[in-house]
Amino acid sequence: MTAVDNTTSPSTADVWRQRLDTEMARTGQWPERSPWIRPAVAALPRDLFAPGRLWDWDGHAWQPVDRDTAPGRWLELLHSAPSRPAVTQLADDLPSSSLSAPAVVVDMLDSLLLEPGHRVLELGTGTAWNAALLAHRAGPGQVASIEVDPGLAAAAASRLRAAGLDVRVREGDGGSGLPDGAPFDRVIATYAVERIPWTWIEQTAPGGRLVAPWGRLGHVALTVAGDHKSATGWLQGLARFMPDRTTTVGTPVRGFADLRRSAPPGPEQRTDRDPAELEDWDLLFHLRVALPDVHVETATDEDGVSAWIHDGVSSWATLSSTPDGVFVHQGGPRRLADEIGAARDEWIGLDRPEVYDYGMTATPHEQWVWFGDPDTGPRWPTPA
Repeated sequence: MTAVDNTTSPSTADVWRQRLDTEMARTGQWPERSPWIRPAVAALPRDLFAPGRLWDWDGHAWQPVDRDTAPGRWLELLHSAPSRPAVTQLADDLPSSSLSAPAVVVDMLDSLLLEPGHRVLELGTGTAWNAALLAHRAGPGQVASIEVDPGLAAAAASRLRAAGLDVRVREGDGGSGLPDGAPFDRVIATYAVERIPWTWIEQTAPGGRLVAPWGRLGHVALTVAGDHKSATGWLQGLARFMPDRTTTVGTPVRGFADLRRSAPPGPEQRTDRDPAELEDWDLLFHLRVALPDVHVETATDEDGVSAWIHDGVSSWATLSSTPDGVFVHQGGPRRLADEIGAARDEWIGLDRPEVYDYGMTATPHEQWVWFGDPDTGPRWPTPA
């Protein structure tokens, strides 16, 4: 991409904003169903809600990029690509907060089916960009947002005031929702959960809509039943999301290397499985549905794709590509490579479905993901 001058002039910011708008249009990512989103993004551009310091991965470590010293690079991190998130905070040298990719924010807002006058609850204020877009559509005083980090909450409230937007920002645990404001017509979460809190559904009005990232791989849009005893809806898209900071559910208790040391492998086996299949996002989503506690990582070298698999508790497996073929090593009580293979065969038997072919249903005591039809399709329970 052609470099721009490192100045802070509005015209430079306008150049980057226009490039992002054009690229979103070229790639068909402005939704026709929600034409209000594009002018809202133009009126409330991403850079107005970004902190003065962003973080950029240089291949070895996270490096700070400051608006005051490198404004051109700072703007580039925010506007260079629809699919690029911007890391805004680190904790223990790992990203702990971010501005989600523009295409993901737009996709989730489209899924929400937001109308003027709707009362909205947002869970995870972050930088407040998403809250600003919600308020632009719903109207003054219609949006409440909860943020667990006190510093982020205070900064978000300040940005919203500076933009002239009437949004209530509350510091607290998003998992509890906002009981004193319920019921809401629309509820949207900006961080991933492994199980949709029933509290969120309870605080959504009958017939209302809840959009939330699920399982860190996609987001679901649920409609609350008229009797308020269930919510159901389709998965909407694929993207990776930050996890809920208040819980470790769904994250590995033990890492691959630790498990590999403590559980020696059984005999090496040759396999005709191709580890490259594990880079297919639709297959990965099915694995997330069928084997919710299993973690898969892949990497490519001159011999091909290899995979590292573990359950975070007791078992691990590798699929290693070599000049002589692909070999399986497994350790621990579970045969994870075999489980992955069975789930992959199940996915192929369903005719290689996409994420959009799955849905979710939640009740006060149960949640499950289904395929094809909420009543008659195969289903998989989500972890308690």
